[in-house]
Amino acid sequence: MPDIARTVRAGSDRTSLYAEITARIIAELEAGRLPWVQPWGTPAAAAPLGLPRNAATGRAYTGVNVLILWGAVVACGFSSQGWLTFRQALALGGHVRKGERGTTVVYADRFIPDDERRRARDAGEAPQAIPFLKRFTVFNCAQCENLSDGSAVAPPPIPERLILPRAQALIQASGVDVRIGGTRAFYSPQHDYVQVPSPEAFFEPVNWHRTALHELGHSTGHASRLNRDLSGSFGSRKYAFEELVAEISAAYLCAALGIVPTVRHADYIGAWLEVLRGDDHAIVRAASLASKAADYLLGFAPEAAMTDDGQAAM
Repeated sequence: MPDIARTVRAGSDRTSLYAEITARIIAELEAGRLPWVQPWGTPAAAAPLGLPRNAATGRAYTGVNVLILWGAVVACGFSSQGWLTFRQALALGGHVRKGERGTTVVYADRFIPDDERRRARDAGEAPQAIPFLKRFTVFNCAQCENLSDGSAVAPPPIPERLILPRAQALIQASGVDVRIGGTRAFYSPQHDYVQVPSPEAFFEPVNWHRTALHELGHSTGHASRLNRDLSGSFGSRKYAFEELVAEISAAYLCAALGIVPTVRHADYIGAWLEVLRGDDHAIVRAASLASKAADYLLGFAPEAAMTDDGQAAM
């Protein structure tokens, strides 16, 4: 996925990055791979489990940047989830190795063109801002030398239990009605509850967490929470888009909680491809909404389940 950034030409129009990101994701889906599912534990990726973070500030990246940086880790076999700008590496007493190529991440912003300001002023209306993406380059800590200690810390391994205590604590603290049992996994918007089969029903119980967090992701769209549009009927683009949001949010939550599922949900790949081909802004919007959903749920994580830097404890 780092090729997204490297093929971008300076001065290209503001919509090009949306199209480039979408094209790359479509290629991954067509190949049967879900780029937001972390394949750690495979030879392709040596990095520890976790969300990508800025190694200087400790802040986790969000939205489509998570997908871009996870993809870079997998494609390049980086051994770290920490990222720095060129200047941040210098500030930490190190430097980017000569010949290393960075990965472009994006920052969403809005601006008001002069013509729109004049139009709004003449019409006595409020000017309408236009959203766009700013881009900047970061380097993985594995591409740097002589960084100060503690700039990229690997989390300890997770214990093997059917339902990990930190996941159970988060689910309980969220206040969402989660019912365990039956043979189906779903979220009911009408009655506002999540249904998930018991962990014993899964071939590998660790995969229960991914399913439960996927459905919990749907629940954040309820009107009493983040108020997303959950009205799409099965098979519709709205439905597929919401599934995309929930799937990516589950990947973010698993990463933040230190959970490593072994399955990749592929049931909706065809529908996702249709959505992405029809709207090259869709993956950016879905990743942003997924970040908001994950952040909303992680906001309920008990302090006992958090590390000193604010990331969910392993």
